[in-house]
Amino acid sequence: MTDHPLVSTQWLADHLSSPDMVVVNAWMPPVTHPDAPPVYPNAHIPGAVFFDVNEICDKSSDLPHMLPAPHVFSSAMRKLGIGDGQTLVVYDDFGFYSAPRVWWTLKSMGAERVYVLDGGFPKWRAEGRPFVDDTQRRVQSHFTARLNNGAVADLAQMRATIDSKSRQIVDARSADRFAGEAPEPRAGLKKGHMPTSLNLPFTELIREDGTFLPKDELGEAFRRAGVDLDRPVTTTCGSGVTAAILTLGLTILGARDLALYDGSWAEWGGRDDTDIATGSA
Repeated sequence: MTDHPLVSTQWLADHLSSPDMVVVNAWMPPVTHPDAPPVYPNAHIPGAVFFDVNEICDKSSDLPHMLPAPHVFSSAMRKLGIGDGQTLVVYDDFGFYSAPRVWWTLKSMGAERVYVLDGGFPKWRAEGRPFVDDTQRRVQSHFTARLNNGAVADLAQMRATIDSKSRQIVDARSADRFAGEAPEPRAGLKKGHMPTSLNLPFTELIREDGTFLPKDELGEAFRRAGVDLDRPVTTTCGSGVTAAILTLGLTILGARDLALYDGSWAEWGGRDDTDIATGSA
């Protein structure tokens, strides 16, 4: 395997029957269509297990789909049949939406060989590759969750980052939401962005065919947004999901000191004691 976090549909097709391979269908409905049903019950890649971001999370938090405690995550992975030492390929129904979040979650919890399917299920299906509608029940496996605390930023760390300017903050939301010109899809949130943050909408990293930008164009997108790839970066978005798309891109570009603000705007924009900026970056 390569260190590159993306794999192609052809690569997955060639390795689908490998005994250590687990395909993971990441699922989270878009915040703009919260009642949208998953594709999985009717069509998924053969052997894929179903990872619901809204279920495998910290249920005690008022914030959406926050990372669960390591022992809770270990239990959920065991039930899915995901264990130590396996090769995991994550995809989602939209191409690039929740799959990078699940990739980041698994990596942050200690999984080593985790990849995202470039183009996701839309590309797989468009190429005429096989899919099934059965429910997968794998043999339970032992997953050792070891949370990398450095990969996750909390509210206090974000306040410190803004004060010290020690890290770059890059927001994956759309330009009009970042500027405070469009309403937030979640009720009760302020409009705008965190002070000092830069804006790179996650959609700018995805080509028209639904695949990720090639490395040179990816680097240019980050540079246009004002990101210095040699400095530490914390990514953020509406609720910590599409921020992982930026983290995926930064990983492809070889950036090392990366964190993701798990609470993101759902937390920052929902409080009375946080500073808000408006206007473009």
